[in-house]
Amino acid sequence: MSIWKKKSISLLLSEATESEKGLKRTLTAWSLIALGIGAIIGAGLFVRTATAAAQNAGPSVTIGFIVAAVGCALAGLCYAELSSSIPISGSAYTYTYATMGELLAWIIGWDLILEYAVGAATVGIAWSEYLNNLLVNVLHTSPIPYSLCHSPFQKVIDPNTQEILQQGIINLPALFIVAVISLLLIKGTQESAFVNGLIVVVKVTIVVLIIVLGWHFINPANHTPYIPEVGTYTDDQGIGHHYGGIMGILGAAGTVFFAFIGFDAVSTAAQETKNPKRDMPIGILGSLAICTVLYILFAHVLTGVATVEDFRTGGKEASVAFAINKYMIGYEWLAQFVTVAILAGFSSVILVMLLGQSRVFYAMGKDGLLPKSFGDLHPKYKTPYKANIAILVIVGLFAAFIPGDIVGDMTSIGTLFAFILVCFSVIVLRKTEPDMKREFKTPFVPLVPILGIVVCLAMIYGLGWTNWLRLLLWLAIGLVIYFTYGKKHSKLNNPQE
Repeated sequence: MSIWKKKSISLLLSEATESEKGLKRTLTAWSLIALGIGAIIGAGLFVRTATAAAQNAGPSVTIGFIVAAVGCALAGLCYAELSSSIPISGSAYTYTYATMGELLAWIIGWDLILEYAVGAATVGIAWSEYLNNLLVNVLHTSPIPYSLCHSPFQKVIDPNTQEILQQGIINLPALFIVAVISLLLIKGTQESAFVNGLIVVVKVTIVVLIIVLGWHFINPANHTPYIPEVGTYTDDQGIGHHYGGIMGILGAAGTVFFAFIGFDAVSTAAQETKNPKRDMPIGILGSLAICTVLYILFAHVLTGVATVEDFRTGGKEASVAFAINKYMIGYEWLAQFVTVAILAGFSSVILVMLLGQSRVFYAMGKDGLLPKSFGDLHPKYKTPYKANIAILVIVGLFAAFIPGDIVGDMTSIGTLFAFILVCFSVIVLRKTEPDMKREFKTPFVPLVPILGIVVCLAMIYGLGWTNWLRLLLWLAIGLVIYFTYGKKHSKLNNPQE
């Protein structure tokens, strides 16, 4: 048995033929750009922008968005080559299994669990924050008690006496939305293209409205200095963050990187694209460019309207609605519109993340690296229901008991690590399979993949040692599971099973 054994291309293609019967090439460059914008704009922008400004960079969070976008673009080009080289639908887990062997496939699959599962928990926590905003500012009812919508690690402390005024117990709304969407996925209920398209239009409309209307309420004093002086900021969990200067910008880039997660949905559509050689880079870079411009303008307006201190105190939760209500006098209706629309948008993002996670579990279960029951389909609904139940437990526990800042940074660092492996695998594949047919080729190899690795490593560095420790702990847990279970039950290494 070898931990480096690869899944042959012919085996992957035969599995794809059996399960998918081929996919039609119907997508154009504009279809891919629309797909990318829909996947990218989500909880990251409306929640992580204020977090990065408060903890890391102040107004220079806009530069952090640029750094994150560059890293995504470089990794996205590598991702496009992999998805067109091995023309089957699937995740980076499948591509890595064919190019770099079982152990690295496990690691990237384990990282995808960190991206999708913990990412879904992050959005669930954000959904909980905006639900309270809806109850108070739109429906004018009492909010959910602090103890029932915050993790046990969150508390409100009196700044004068240091006395604990409120203490979290469990985040019930976050657990509720994760449970409801998981049950919908088990039943097979999916969002229609029409409804999803409407949500995308609404999300983009919100961003544009905030930029256009909020521009007139920018206070230049909030942007002075644009790059704050170097210092540290300690959050309410007692964790210190680099604030200001280059390290603050890199920390902000790692934090707002969460806002770009989802662009890889473009590259996974390679085999359904009419002309992947031309359209894939247009789709990836086009959607990233449009979203980056919107993100920079949005962050510039948000940090200009409200102060950094706002994002550290009263405006920490539901920051966009808070800024509008406090400073954009006469536009309270916009805050209400933002709250309702963001709740709908968050729900669709959770659904997509949980759907993606179930497919990773399903693939790893079919390969024997996770219990084979995860590869079982429901006899009536034909969905991987056992995988969905396991995901409900994992994501539910994260959403209910871990603070949003922590799970958001875990998602970012896990995805950044997966992108590093994707960039590295392109270099390896060029050496080991030089004659393989590639519908799209990453330009300037190995320069582009190496730059992608460097930028992603810089963002990981900016996230700080606490997040490095969490990533190492997550990988250690994954390796223990692989060597005690996955390796022994791998169908590739144990064909007799």
